[in-house]
Amino acid sequence: MPQDVTVAYLGPPASYSHQAALGAFDTEEHTFIPQTTIGDIFTSVQTGATTYGVVPFENSTNGNVVFTLDLFRDRSSGYHVVGETYLTVHHSLVSSASDLTGLTRLYSHPQAFGQCEHWLNSTLKGIERIDVSSTSRAAQLVRDEPGSAAIASAAAAEVNGLKVLARNIEDTPDNTTRFFVLQAAEMRSPMSEEGGKGDKTFVAFSVDHAQPGALADGLKVFKNFGLNLTSIASRPDRKTRWNYVFFVEFEGHEDTQNVKDALEELGTFCAEMRVLGSYVDRQKLAKKPAAAS
Repeated sequence: MPQDVTVAYLGPPASYSHQAALGAFDTEEHTFIPQTTIGDIFTSVQTGATTYGVVPFENSTNGNVVFTLDLFRDRSSGYHVVGETYLTVHHSLVSSASDLTGLTRLYSHPQAFGQCEHWLNSTLKGIERIDVSSTSRAAQLVRDEPGSAAIASAAAAEVNGLKVLARNIEDTPDNTTRFFVLQAAEMRSPMSEEGGKGDKTFVAFSVDHAQPGALADGLKVFKNFGLNLTSIASRPDRKTRWNYVFFVEFEGHEDTQNVKDALEELGTFCAEMRVLGSYVDRQKLAKKPAAAS
């Protein structure tokens, strides 16, 4: 495979997004390109500047990454979700200081703050928190700023020559982030070997809020067609106050007949609907027994 097969991730290097991208793609066959924001990752895929993009979607402790959901809502074309990957996230408090004494500012991504609330409230309560674009960017910023610290990975500390003042400060030891893999709109993930049973599909839709029970009727479609929901979230649609876009993930591939039929019926209850992609269920794949040799 040529070296121009590129993967965009939320940088700088050593971010959790970088680690997720390295875990999802062969490092010898792909070139990894850092982006400043999650929006830049979408743009790089939509414009063809990169072949793939890896974006954080949800965390087991702190829920959905709203920045990503908003981009799925606002960017209506030019990409397709073709995969998912999971990363166990262990946060560290990193700094150029030798201990916690005298720390006045704390930098990190908002998701990282949310994943470390218990530790922060018990150990660094009252210290100013400053949101930045990524945890690795936070580590960069504190490198030359006395009195500051960052929540980042131990890898980011090593890259930036920082000390690790505390390890594993996340609220839950199994703290895991799920990432989506994006590719250009004309590319779609093929069905798994199990005829779609090992796949998931991600859709976005809105309903007529003036129609009583429209959302309930739409969600009932999945039950009627035997499609198990694995995730549901919502964001304001930014067109009408108190109207929402719903994001639903379910088991099955968009190319199977029962999913096609279900989506056709779902469309009758929707003001708008978009299929954002189908991809292999990595959790289900990980649980499959290894083939006998």
